[in-house]
Amino acid sequence: MTATASTSRRVARVFRGQPTSDGAGVKLTRVIGQRDLDMLDPFLMLDEFRSDQAGDYIGGFPSHPHRGFETVTYMLAGRMRHADNQGNSGLLTPGSVQWMTAGRGIVHSEMPEQEDGLMWGFQLWVNLPSGDKMGAPRYQDIAPERVPEITPAPGVRVRVLAGRLGEATGPVSGVAVEPLYFDIQLDADARFSVPLPGGHNAFAYVYAGSAEVGAADAAKRIARGELAVLDRDGEELLIAAGNEPTRLIVVAGKPLNEPVAKYGPFVMNTPEQIVEAIRDYQAGRF
Repeated sequence: MTATASTSRRVARVFRGQPTSDGAGVKLTRVIGQRDLDMLDPFLMLDEFRSDQAGDYIGGFPSHPHRGFETVTYMLAGRMRHADNQGNSGLLTPGSVQWMTAGRGIVHSEMPEQEDGLMWGFQLWVNLPSGDKMGAPRYQDIAPERVPEITPAPGVRVRVLAGRLGEATGPVSGVAVEPLYFDIQLDADARFSVPLPGGHNAFAYVYAGSAEVGAADAAKRIARGELAVLDRDGEELLIAAGNEPTRLIVVAGKPLNEPVAKYGPFVMNTPEQIVEAIRDYQAGRF
């Protein structure tokens, strides 16, 4: 598949992830939600966690609340157990994805089920439209074998977590922002054009190797640990690996264009709704 300069989206800006910690001292790289890139409507946060040192992740993410948005966890390596205050529990294993809609409120934990070895994956926060923020919480727990993996071009393998690519449809469904979430592997020198929904905000984050990203006449080299925010013109994205294998995620979603009020684990539309969320949580109403 190929793309031309007139149809491929261009790279608007490039950001490098910043080291930070969250939960009970889990070390991670924050890509969206940092000082230089506060959010990319509808995406509120993107973290990459990767370490083979147990001390970097063993504390996990003990019980904490959420309201007003969705959390998406995608595991590349390792095992993470989640549990919530409504009796739900599940195990995230390599290749699995969990799309959790917090809605009006949930209290959950995410704890490693390992004491050594590599723990690697992503967590993405996706905003909910105002009309869905107080809806019922729900989980979409998706085992690795339910995620279709296709070979749409020579030297290219894609896991389709959400959205559609060719004849493959991702298992995530019923999400208001109509997301696309692809995990793409390119062999050295491989090229691929990723179809993107018109009008969606989109980004590409390289987590292994490096890639030329964007229209052929204005492509930018994106290194490991860098995120390319794409412009809104065009309905495909041209990516090309260098002289080594490359892995990246490409994610897109329909912008909500609504006011955002954020306070820790609560994301609403007004400061008054944040105050209400805090009161509800303190009163045990989640």
